[in-house]
Amino acid sequence: MQPVLEIYTPDGFDLWPVTEVEPFSFLPLSGNLKPAEVGTALMRIVGCNDIDPEDDRPPRPAEPLDAFLHGLLTFDILYAAGGLRVTQTSTCTEFLPGCCNGLEEWRDWYEVVDGSGYASLGHNPAPSAERLGEMVRLTVDAEQHDSPMIELTVAELRRLLAGAERDLTDFHALAADWLSQHLPDHAVPVTGALARVLDLPPPAVAPHP
Repeated sequence: MQPVLEIYTPDGFDLWPVTEVEPFSFLPLSGNLKPAEVGTALMRIVGCNDIDPEDDRPPRPAEPLDAFLHGLLTFDILYAAGGLRVTQTSTCTEFLPGCCNGLEEWRDWYEVVDGSGYASLGHNPAPSAERLGEMVRLTVDAEQHDSPMIELTVAELRRLLAGAERDLTDFHALAADWLSQHLPDHAVPVTGALARVLDLPPPAVAPHP
């Protein structure tokens, strides 16, 4: 199980270093990314929230970097296209988040083990996870009667979810370091917003001496 970001690199992006990726592929997030991959992930997360202000949000700034970061720093609810990918290597079966599923919703998986026992994880395809006693069935596309499936125990799913949270936490720490080097004037608010979009606890603030 890996937290992944559905990603692409828009032409002409020059606000910070990014790397070329295959359009609409999935970038796994962890603490092992190279600096340009971190920049690419942040570009995509910021881009998912780059929407013109409406209602009570302040107007978009004129400066290009501030304008691009504006949505991430002003939206109450943030979004990042992606989710959790599960790969069963023995059968080469891949369970991917569906369209409109967001990485910020990754904790919905705990509904399968601790709640209703079911989670729908997007559409087109329509992946779903269902608890059946002490087993969990992952259906790659619930709209297909012959869809591939992955079955694992509830205990295995808990272990995988704990690993996914570690990956997200490690990525957040790596991104915070990247931000301090590449966007030092924006590092604190962007690091905080990134914790929100990854549904992680906010960074601890050291007490004043």
